[in-house]
Amino acid sequence: YIVSDCDSVGVLYNTQHYTRTPEEAAADAIKAGLDLDCGPFLAIHTEGAVRGGLLREEDVNLALAYTITVQMRLGMFDGEPSAQPFGNLGPRDVCTPAHQQLALQAAHQGIVLLKNSARTLPLSTLRHHTVAVIGPNSDVTVTMIGNYAGVACGYTTPLQGISRYAKTIHQAGCFGVACNGNQLIGAAEVAARQADATVLVMGLDQSIEAEFIDRAGLLLPGRQQELVSRVAKASRGPVVLVLMCGGPVDVSFAKNDPRIGAILWVGYPGQAGGAAIADVLFGRANPGGKLPMTWYPQDYVSRLPMTDMRMRAARGYPGRTYRFYKGPVVFPFGHGMSYTTFAHTLSKAPNQFSVPIATSLYAFKNTTISSNAIRVAHTNCNDAMSLGLHVDIKNTGDMAGTHTLLVFAKPPAGNWSPNKQLIGFKKVHVTAGALQSVRLDIHVCKHLSVVDKFGIRRIPMGEHSLHIGDLKHSISLQANLEGIKF
Repeated sequence: YIVSDCDSVGVLYNTQHYTRTPEEAAADAIKAGLDLDCGPFLAIHTEGAVRGGLLREEDVNLALAYTITVQMRLGMFDGEPSAQPFGNLGPRDVCTPAHQQLALQAAHQGIVLLKNSARTLPLSTLRHHTVAVIGPNSDVTVTMIGNYAGVACGYTTPLQGISRYAKTIHQAGCFGVACNGNQLIGAAEVAARQADATVLVMGLDQSIEAEFIDRAGLLLPGRQQELVSRVAKASRGPVVLVLMCGGPVDVSFAKNDPRIGAILWVGYPGQAGGAAIADVLFGRANPGGKLPMTWYPQDYVSRLPMTDMRMRAARGYPGRTYRFYKGPVVFPFGHGMSYTTFAHTLSKAPNQFSVPIATSLYAFKNTTISSNAIRVAHTNCNDAMSLGLHVDIKNTGDMAGTHTLLVFAKPPAGNWSPNKQLIGFKKVHVTAGALQSVRLDIHVCKHLSVVDKFGIRRIPMGEHSLHIGDLKHSISLQANLEGIKF
């Protein structure tokens, strides 16, 4: 069943003024497919919508049926809840060793290695006996679980995690992530001079980015950049910057600073975040995460008014997301490094494909010849429209690692085309020296189509360029009407 975000149906009337009355908002939501409201709005106004003729009782019954059917499948109508298979679950079932191990694995997989100059990472317990752990997020607990989280079974902070591998010298460097003063930076510099390696755990928290709290910019807040740069200059060993935050941060200064050898983005890694960070720092775990968003430079926000939600770039407007934005980035969407290396070989892939036209010649002329693209609605989008890509992935390094193969498609040139779009991915674990074969199914209608500026989904004819890891492959699409290719 479909449930609303909390209070969102009320927002239609109270905030967005989409409807003239609350009853109209209730009716519109249910008729659009909503089954359950998170909040009291539908409970208060749905009856009035039915009495006023805005909504049929049958519509309400259908929404109720969808909701109750799921509850029946869960056994909620099978008698005493405690007698059901899952009726006695409690905290002891949440904090099991298996579940806590899963939290650690999730944190491992979510860490993204953004920079690793001269193989700064992993650190070595044989060389790096003492580590300076510095930064406002270096010893945090609840910050690691973000918002909308339950009660954690227990926390391992970054400081605690690193302490399992080496002797630590700890300095916060700032009073919280706002970092409004530099009074603590001097002590952090002293710690960095005394240690064999320095780990700076910087970033944000829910006081900076959260629901109803928008960031004013993309830079590290307050004096954080000053703290990082001064500590990096003072450190006598390798320097690693760990960013704990949900959104992207412009850390161009650190990316371009040769004294900062490595950068990790850990997001908000959960209760086991500190243990996972330490495991990655010392090579017990090999990072394999990829960025799920583009990291833009600070000046991007000044060029993008929040009142303009267009995706496509235009004169004086840079566009949004990796699909349309062509300007400079700090780190691109999908970026993520590893302690090992991978090589790709395309073992099997089609070079051309005929797209059948399941409509009249008149429609063909009006949807293909005029725009060099076929409306998705004018072809038969069945399983026969799926193309198989077979890729061999070899671990050419000396460490086992998890690799996510990303497949991007770039359509033929056209005013309606995005730069590229992610059309498939596959995550595989490959031991050192081994080879894994993967298959990705690319559906022509779903993955090689684009939406033009009028909102119509079309399949462009011509050469589609696929970027498969570090490989490039072209597939030529041709229109086919009753066996006649165009």
